[in-house]
Amino acid sequence: MNSKKNNIVISFTFGILLATGFFLALFAPKEGYSYSERRKLSPLPEVSQDTLLSGRFMSDFENYTLDNFPYRDSFRSIKALASTELFHRQDNNGIYASNGYLAAMEYPLDESSLDYAAGRFRYIYDTYLTAGNHIYLSVIPDKNCFLAPLGGRLSIDYDEAEKHMAQKADFAEYITISDLLELDDYYRTDTHWRQEKITDVANRLLKGMGAAFSQDYKTETLNQDFYGVYYGQAALLFKPDTLCCLTWDSMENCRVLDWQNNRQIPVYDLDRAKGVDPYEMFLSGPLSLITIDNPKAPEEKKLVLFRDSFGSSIAPLFIGGYSQITLVDIRYIHPGVLGKFIDFTACDVLFLYSTLVLNNSTMIK
Repeated sequence: MNSKKNNIVISFTFGILLATGFFLALFAPKEGYSYSERRKLSPLPEVSQDTLLSGRFMSDFENYTLDNFPYRDSFRSIKALASTELFHRQDNNGIYASNGYLAAMEYPLDESSLDYAAGRFRYIYDTYLTAGNHIYLSVIPDKNCFLAPLGGRLSIDYDEAEKHMAQKADFAEYITISDLLELDDYYRTDTHWRQEKITDVANRLLKGMGAAFSQDYKTETLNQDFYGVYYGQAALLFKPDTLCCLTWDSMENCRVLDWQNNRQIPVYDLDRAKGVDPYEMFLSGPLSLITIDNPKAPEEKKLVLFRDSFGSSIAPLFIGGYSQITLVDIRYIHPGVLGKFIDFTACDVLFLYSTLVLNNSTMIK
């Protein structure tokens, strides 16, 4: 008799939980966007004869239910903790935690990807550059270069990646910066390097290009927590980073033009620092073409910087050395149209890219 009552209680409880989950999934407000994962969530698919007969409705509906499950972020965290702490998995969603840092696994080295990137750089060289240009190349090692060996994880051969790029882009003078970097130069929860930690890197790059780094800067720390891109992807509980920026008095006179949206922007957009991706405070994030004019520069000297997102935070450190800096992100603009916007005459050119982009260079146009 007791066994029968227990079965009834268990069945009734399960039914209540199932019904509660069903009604929450059906009637609870839908966010439409996951701020932790920084992506749009799947919408409720359209019901039509075509979507039903093709099977697309059920496939899209499954994605919708997975993306809009009640308390989804809480369950993601539980799953991540169970995977890493209980079952001792090396990573969760391709993100691993080690020594107080989060990072994405990057392995193996894809030499064909490096070749493609070098080929796109050579296209720019052949199309726009002459003997009147001084051309430079530098590779930024990603966080795994320093973190992966500490936890015994696989990582690409970063020395080989540098050598390979230097050989394939032999039209450019290579400037090594990897020896200046270490783990704490990077955010703990994000992909990128910390601007306040890379003044030595900026100094070496500027010196290698015949320009000077201004030491007369101030460090400003923003009064808010910074949860980087890896924080949401890993779904692990982690302490936030702090966000700092370096300022010079001359920045007040700088004019920054966003060609993509035909508008002027600040060097540091503090409103974006409060947004979904606070790293976008540096030159307003992923923009295809930006020009920084510095009327207070000590000499007329121009730089064209081909870069990825790492360039957004180091470019402000170059302002004291150049009267004009043009940032180009050829992930978002085709190199074939650059002649309409940029005068390459007698300017310095720096190709500055992270291994994360070079090893996955299909995103380059």
